[in-house]
Formats: sequence, structure tokens, C-alpha cells
Amino acid sequence: MTKVFIVADNITSPVGLTTADNFAQLKNGNTGVKQHVNSAITDGPFYAALFDKTQFTTNNTHTKFEQLLILSIADALINCDIASTDKKTGLIISTTKGNISLLETEENNDELKKRIALPTSAKLVAKHFGFVNEPVIISNACISGIVAILTGMRMIQSGQYENVVVSGADVISKFILSGFQSFQAISAEPCKPFDADRTGITLGEGAATVVLTSNPKYADGIKVLGGAVSNDANHISAPSRTGEELAFAIAKTLQQAEIEKENIDFISAHGTATSYNDEMEAKAIAIVGLQKVPTNSLKGFYGHTLGAAGLIEAIISIPS
Repeated sequence: MTKVFIVADNITSPVGLTTADNFAQLKNGNTGVKQHVNSAITDGPFYAALFDKTQFTTNNTHTKFEQLLILSIADALINCDIASTDKKTGLIISTTKGNISLLETEENNDELKKRIALPTSAKLVAKHFGFVNEPVIISNACISGIVAILTGMRMIQSGQYENVVVSGADVISKFILSGFQSFQAISAEPCKPFDADRTGITLGEGAATVVLTSNPKYADGIKVLGGAVSNDANHISAPSRTGEELAFAIAKTLQQAEIEKENIDFISAHGTATSYNDEMEAKAIAIVGLQKVPTNSLKGFYGHTLGAAGLIEAIISIPS
């Protein structure tokens, strides 16, 4: 099987605008989660990890969502010699909501429907960098970022591509926050993943990018060894109560990567800080016999960044 390497990455978040900045801030215990008052998002104060209002503003060409993707991809590409214009280079965009916030500010017409469509954003980002291949979009709820990495790995292993740029982003809007509020899933305080007294999710904005390649000159770098996806088939918005489905995915991943569970030193969990999610993950980890392995969630630093979450958390695990 073709080996796939990570040759460059970026995290653009309220914590920092590069991976190095983010990692340094996390080591110092600095979080992006703060209390905000913004009536355009919700009535009353709320906790989230948000960019300053003046950092990214929608212009005539690109929305805030698209600007985050462009900034993150640009920084990652600067740090490697992979060419976006190479016909062997692909692009994957990972997001859960894209430009859904435009529904709150723009007139609902055919033009808006086209502008809000995820392929529109993907093509604008691809055009900005000169990608010659049609971009691929992964929008599969909270696992979008991780699925995007696995999809990039498989695109390379298919032989059709030598390189794939994988980038994910989401921004927080009234639509998104109210959706989580309707589930009664938002914490009234900064989230506390895996804490016995956890009370729910804190949301966050961010973007992240990894550049994948099969070029053997990077053979001494970080490898993407495998991954698996399972479907709980439990509830539209609630996870499995048993953890068996996630345990299945973990076991399949270890098998594919040809790694024994005894060689796992660290687990970067989803850790949303909801009662059901964290309990389910803990059960799944125990089912596969990894309950003694140090386990972490970064939601307390970034909030839940939706389509960027899996990418951000995977990237931070590299220098860890």
C-alpha cells in the first residue's frame, strides 16, 4: 500500500494563526474560549472561541468562511514545495455549515442559494490557488475533518493523486448556536470535557490544513497510517449509549495501521463535554483495552470547531 506523509500543516484559530503559535499557547495553558456578548449571535452573554470581529470580514469576493480556508491553506503551502497547480495535486474542503450564516444577512433568492452552496465556496478557494482538479467536499458533521484526511489518504493510494491539500473551517453564527441551544447542549460556562461535572458544549471558530503526499523524500516525516468510520445508527443528534460502534472503528484503525494497542501512547478524543458523548467515548476506549492510555480533549482551548475540529486536533497531536 502506498505510504502517505504529512509534509506541512496550519492551524488558524483565536488561539493563534500558525501551528507553532497554537502549540506554544496551548503549552502555556492559554485558551481561546472567552465570554462574549453579541446580539447578532444570541441574546445575553455566552462562552465561545471566536475571532475578533475585525479580523475577518466578508468582502465582495470571499466570505469569512472562505477567507479562513485561504489563510490556512496559504500558510501550509508556504511551508512545503507542493504546487497547487500540479495536476497530481488535489484539494479537499471539510466543513459542516460553510456559508450558512448568509441566510441571516442576505435576501433569500436563487443567487443566494447558489452562493451558499458548498461547491461554490470550494471552487472559489480552488481558483484562488490555481488548483486544476475539481475540489472534493466532505460535510459529515463533526467527523468531517478526520474523514477528509482519510479521503485524502485514499485518493493518493488510488494512484490518481500524488498530493492532496486537506483544509477545513467553520464560523459560528446565530443559526449554528441556536441549533445547539435547541438540543440544550450548550454549556453556560467554559466546557469541561470528561469532567464529572461537565455541562455541555462550547463552540469555536477555526480553520486547519494538512498537506499530504506520497513523495518518498518525506519518508522520515509523519505518516497517515489508516483510519475507519462507523455509523452509530442511534439517533439524529445523540451518540450510541454503548460505545460499541466507535470501538469497532478504533479496532479497525489499529488493524489497518498494523499497530498493537500496547504501542498507543496518547489518544486525542472528540471530548465535546456533553454527558452522552464523553461517556460513550470512555466506554469505546475501554472496550478496545485502551483505558489506561492518556486521553485528552482540546475543546477547552478551541471550543467545538465543527468541520475543522478533527484537523485541528490531529495537527496538535503531531508535535505532542
